[in-house]
Amino acid sequence: MSTLDASSRPRRIKILAALSALTAAAALSACGNPSVPGATRATGAAAASVPAGLESFYNQSVEWYPCKKDAGMTERSGDMGPGTMSCARVTVPLDYNNPGGETIQIAMKKRSASADAATGTLFINPGGPGGSGVDILPQVTSIQFSKDVVTAYDVIGFDPRGVGASTAIDCLTDAELDAERSGTESSSLPDDATGEQKRAAVAEETAEREAKCRARTRPVALLDHVDTVSAAKDLDILRAVTGNSALTYFGYSYGTFLGATYADLFPGNVGRFVLDGAVDPAIGGGRMALGQAKGFESALRAYVESCQSGSDCPLTGSVDDGIKQIQDFLASLKAAPIGTSDEKRPLTRSLAISGIMVPLYQSEVWPQLSIALSRAMGKTTDDGQPDGAMLLYFADAAAQRGNDGTYSGNGDEAISAINCADFPVSGDAASWDEEAAEIKEASPTFGDSLQYTDVSCRAWGHSSGNERKAIHASGANPILVIGTTGDPATPYEWSQSLADQLDSGQLLTWKGNGHTAYGRAGTCVTTAVDDYLLKGTMPAEGLTCEG
Repeated sequence: MSTLDASSRPRRIKILAALSALTAAAALSACGNPSVPGATRATGAAAASVPAGLESFYNQSVEWYPCKKDAGMTERSGDMGPGTMSCARVTVPLDYNNPGGETIQIAMKKRSASADAATGTLFINPGGPGGSGVDILPQVTSIQFSKDVVTAYDVIGFDPRGVGASTAIDCLTDAELDAERSGTESSSLPDDATGEQKRAAVAEETAEREAKCRARTRPVALLDHVDTVSAAKDLDILRAVTGNSALTYFGYSYGTFLGATYADLFPGNVGRFVLDGAVDPAIGGGRMALGQAKGFESALRAYVESCQSGSDCPLTGSVDDGIKQIQDFLASLKAAPIGTSDEKRPLTRSLAISGIMVPLYQSEVWPQLSIALSRAMGKTTDDGQPDGAMLLYFADAAAQRGNDGTYSGNGDEAISAINCADFPVSGDAASWDEEAAEIKEASPTFGDSLQYTDVSCRAWGHSSGNERKAIHASGANPILVIGTTGDPATPYEWSQSLADQLDSGQLLTWKGNGHTAYGRAGTCVTTAVDDYLLKGTMPAEGLTCEG
């Protein structure tokens, strides 16, 4: 069998990149509806019923300590006054069906309100799955959220089970993760590989990773219990031990699925909920991959059109011509990766795909993508040679890789485990091949990096047994769902679907490009969300924001 270099095999991009990835790359009003009450302080867990057998978890004391702003859970000297950061860990059951068994730790980081915090506590989740609320909290409270919200609320970021500073999944050394991301450890495939060959390669790659995860993760049973239902139950314990009678919550991307799941399990504990860039709970992994394939190809087209409308665009001719030039560039990397500022890390096709997809999450970063492509294509370098350093930077930002070669989080490891816990495997070889062809047709540029999710999860071998189903959350307070019409990662129709599914859901639309809206969509969205979080006033039905 003829083969290509190992680095030519595309690494399957994981579903739902975390908000932290896109914000790292970016670092380069109406009313009339009934008001929604906010959370009020309670004594222990007294204000809400405690599930049987979980009393010790709900009634535990939280020991906060002062911690550094930009250094995870690292302790610092000083007080815990208004505007400062403090950290704590909370104990939860590993398996909620056996609460007397093993336990794990959930990490929290809090920015204390600048005022009296009479509004209560606001919990945030940045997405992923695998995004760290602990790590994103300083950025969210200084850039993403409005000053009024940060002034009024104690804002808590937490790492869900399996993630970051909580009891975490651990699979690969930094060197192994480098190799996997570049594709240098993937088996080779011919250009004309059959579906059977592709499925076998995906299964082999996943089985090898699972074995490494079993060898390094402790407790190893964590791999069987990182599902979103368990994470939502953890979140209710966090609500109780922080003294809140109801949960006020802001979830981005995958965080919308976590929030909706919580609302379905604990509708009576729902306070003010904002779900931005929604996941459709009713669809499986294959349909989700297809939706993202369409979304990213559409976002690429919008980017190329924007690029060509300005000056210094490296893509010539029509929009179709520009997309073809990107596809040809990616194809050329199969046989000949290009140099970067690190001679040991050339830009492979897999890394280039990540480096292009990450800026598509935020239209604000598109000018930087144009510069990166121009340099990678050798059009603006001093010596005329291709330079992949900037695309590599984008790819590394998404993976939380530092310049010293270390990874600050485990998002790349956690995302596969959590998704496979949440997505029951369905279909057979014929349907998987048919679905793969549909994904490739929907996205000729990125499709082969999004195929065979069911094959991967079957080889992974850890599943919660939870169903994918519509979520209604009957009896919950009004829930605000935000959808962005040009969102590549969570297509707009997913937000429409979630808002329709939720008995109390209401959709706020932003006509814009990129992933999620609040904090980047302008005053219309900001005012609508802030009025809800601060006053409990939902925006007008059908509100659409532009600009």
